Amino acid sequence: MNKYDIVFIGHVTIDEIVAVEGSAVGVPGGAPLFGAFAAAVSGKKIAVITRMADEDRHLLEPLRTAGIDVYLQPAHETTHMRVVHPTANVDERLMYQTKNAGFFVIEEMPLIEPCLIHLGALTDREFTPEFMRELKETGFRISVDMQGFVRQVDLLTGIIRFGDVLEKREIMGLADFVKLDVVEANILTGTTHLAEAAAICDSWGSPETVITRSDGVLARSGGQHYFEKFSNRSAAGRTGRGDTTFGAYLARRLDYSVKESLDFAASLVSIKMETPGPFRGTLEQVLERIKTSLVML
Repeated sequence: MNKYDIVFIGHVTIDEIVAVEGSAVGVPGGAPLFGAFAAAVSGKKIAVITRMADEDRHLLEPLRTAGIDVYLQPAHETTHMRVVHPTANVDERLMYQTKNAGFFVIEEMPLIEPCLIHLGALTDREFTPEFMRELKETGFRISVDMQGFVRQVDLLTGIIRFGDVLEKREIMGLADFVKLDVVEANILTGTTHLAEAAAICDSWGSPETVITRSDGVLARSGGQHYFEKFSNRSAAGRTGRGDTTFGAYLARRLDYSVKESLDFAASLVSIKMETPGPFRGTLEQVLERIKTSLVML
């Protein structure tokens, strides 16, 4: 069996992004792509498990070049997403799924030693609570992005609507880490107040909760919460903000405190948001941004 610090699992997608700052077509995206690149900066052993059509496997080469192991589960088609940002508000977006690579199932999992596995789905067409239970029974620690349950695909139109999740308490109870953004937090908990939303998730069984917003990120663990502002100078690379934040946070959290990990994640994603695509910077750049942010405070 292969051994890793963190495994990111989810669809690597082909995106069409329509935004005020400029649009792009055929852009690779998805939680595993953004999260894995961010996590690899910390020097951890990282792997990605994804589903896509064999004809698109070349999109995974940058991951392999970065030293990230990739396990591809062949699918009839690669997931395609259309994301529209109608205003400059990065939390406001309309989404459509035009193709879908299908659900992950325990029978197709590669032979890897139990470790921290992050379930980073873009919609509710990738994971089920049953899959989470099976991973837990196998010995994996689980990190989950609640967007993979809140974002619900209309199978007739492909329109992605946001809705409450019946199994949200069970899902959070199975997880070691829970990730949301402010929109998802409001849908699930009924409040946009980050600290209140995180406390509600805590009461539902989430051991450690991270919530992103356009201006920063909050983490709650052990009854304490911390907030760190982003320091980006532009939002040209805002796509993948949450996945990048959480990938960086998880990797740093393996060795550091909640506050130190939050500082690291906020600084890394601030650099990433200034340039489209996944984070491709260095550890030294992130540490320097942390120092700069502290001076600004």
